Amino acid sequence: MADEPLVLGIETSCDETGVGIVRGHTLLADAIASSVDEHARFGGVVPEIASRAHLEAMVPTIQRALREAGVAASDLDGVAVTAGPGLSGALLVGVSAAKAFAYALGKPLYGVNHLASHICVDQLEHGALPEPTMALLVSGGHSSLLLAPDITSDVRPLGSTIDDAAGEAFDKVARVLNLGFPGGPVIDRMAKEGDPAAIRFPRGLTGPRDSAYDFSFSGLKTSVARWIEAKRAAGEPVPVADVSASFQEAVVDVLTRKAVRACKDEGVEHLMIGGGVAANTRLRALAAARCETAGITLRVPRPKLCTDNGAMVAALGAEMVARNRAPSDWDLSADSSLPVTEPHVPGHAHGPSLAHDHVHELSAKNLYS
Repeated sequence: MADEPLVLGIETSCDETGVGIVRGHTLLADAIASSVDEHARFGGVVPEIASRAHLEAMVPTIQRALREAGVAASDLDGVAVTAGPGLSGALLVGVSAAKAFAYALGKPLYGVNHLASHICVDQLEHGALPEPTMALLVSGGHSSLLLAPDITSDVRPLGSTIDDAAGEAFDKVARVLNLGFPGGPVIDRMAKEGDPAAIRFPRGLTGPRDSAYDFSFSGLKTSVARWIEAKRAAGEPVPVADVSASFQEAVVDVLTRKAVRACKDEGVEHLMIGGGVAANTRLRALAAARCETAGITLRVPRPKLCTDNGAMVAALGAEMVARNRAPSDWDLSADSSLPVTEPHVPGHAHGPSLAHDHVHELSAKNLYS
């Protein structure tokens, strides 16, 4: 609908330069420039390389998104950007670009939370989020269970990873198996040819005295590495497919078990799974089976929307506009540890106004028109 907010979102928290354009709950453009190949030879993301790649990709990616959406920048109702959490240098590139873009156009700026954006992106796939929604977010940097009564103002952490996040564990195990980087997709592929019950790897923090909703994958990663080392020391071949399948099963077993338990304990009937690891086929299958048994409705976006992208930032920005949340001030800064309890960074009650600024009057007519 033409009266729904039209918002451009910029995501640069890690190694993806994402620019998305959303009208309400409708995705119009999702342009991404990835620097993952530049990091592969180092076996992980190098912050300085990521920041420089964002600088190079920012303007072309914004232009591509506007062309894809078929809109002019002057048509936008707002500009949203990931303010945190993430890599400091990478975040600064996105925040600086968004501030300049919004200021020149005379549009409100919304600094939003990366994790809340991962939840909100599901609105582009399945419509408005139920309130409350339980969200399981799994990626290279986060494994979190979040309760969201209101995605724009009330997100409550129930549990998180105390060491390696799930995606990080996938990368480290893939490195031990010499499968390359990133590890998640390749382990998912290898696991399809293996037996998930071949090796019984430990399930971290699942004992009766352990935290009900927190996650730990460091011990699992170490157990896999030692098992592989023992095989190699004995001169025996390492069954890569079986190791991949057994390791993956240990991860998704814990993730889904705790997520379903949280839904039952909190009386929530919907579970949303997001983040890069949500693209994992076994996680999706096991979550679907366990949710069906428990009478819980599962919502998982398509894989492209699970990884970092500008569409998710635009989706949360559009929700901020629709609910009349306060925009951010022009002194918005990147916060690498922005807590998920802050879905966005609102401005001060008497922040600077755009209404009579002649710079905006001139720029709005000329920039990206």
